[in-house]
Amino acid sequence: MNLLNTVPSSAPPCPSLPLHTHSNLSKSFQFSYLKPSKFTSYGARLCELFDLHQEQVPYEVAWSWQKDIVKEKKAQLENEGDCSDTLIVLQHPSVYTLGTASTKDNLNFNINNAPFNVYRTERGGEVTYHGPGQLVLYPIINLRRHKMDLHWYLRTLEELVIRVLSSTFSIQASRVEGLTGVWVGNEKVAAVGIRVSHWITYHGLALNVTTDLTPFKWIIPCGIRNREVGSIKGLLLREAQSSNMAANGTNDLHSIMHDDGGLIGITRNSLIEEFSRVFQLEYHHRTISVPMLYERNQSDLVTETQQS
Repeated sequence: MNLLNTVPSSAPPCPSLPLHTHSNLSKSFQFSYLKPSKFTSYGARLCELFDLHQEQVPYEVAWSWQKDIVKEKKAQLENEGDCSDTLIVLQHPSVYTLGTASTKDNLNFNINNAPFNVYRTERGGEVTYHGPGQLVLYPIINLRRHKMDLHWYLRTLEELVIRVLSSTFSIQASRVEGLTGVWVGNEKVAAVGIRVSHWITYHGLALNVTTDLTPFKWIIPCGIRNREVGSIKGLLLREAQSSNMAANGTNDLHSIMHDDGGLIGITRNSLIEEFSRVFQLEYHHRTISVPMLYERNQSDLVTETQQS
């Protein structure tokens, strides 16, 4: 494993993924019949679900974990011809991450005196912030068994967030042509950045639920100027201020807005339900503790040191 320093590397950036939108979403969500295998059940793909949505997993630990899983799946593909899918759900402590298209021009601070750790990663896109109150989904899935189309995959991740916001919170979100992510008006509520290796995905999406948005002011999020960043809680509070939610029969939602843990839990439930529906997955729940992840990370570091 190669953890990068908090200072961006001087390696030339890889070209970022060109962005397009689908005008016909119904075609985007057509799935082909899956031939039965040990990784399918009644036509649905089996997916390992690691639910750490209440945990704040350090970015470098989760990053290393994802890459380990990708290696395991590549080996599984080589030996067995297929592999199971995996979904990781978690939060991160405050951190900035840079994608392959990132430049220092989008940082409003001195990189040598950053407010939080900064990591240059291999995902697509520009700089973003991760922190408490933001739900992060890391799908590690075999696109050979879904659809071998990166644009379709990006649009599908966006679509599941749009559906969650609409069905759970009556928030009408959308895409912006030429940009990734999910928007409510001029505010970006979800960022998407992926990497695909041998058609196995990693990295993923981040949805602001109860996130403190202040750290976004110290960067130009995703390199996009003249637009804002929003959160589910902020949007709901604004709606509550503009209308009497209790009078409209939304007492439960009104109360949950003042319970960050409850709001995150509701969002998590909706996200994983919609993810399974969109990708036609059946979950196999797996458990792992954050201390175990730390141990894996330290073991990888020792191995890397011995090999170098």
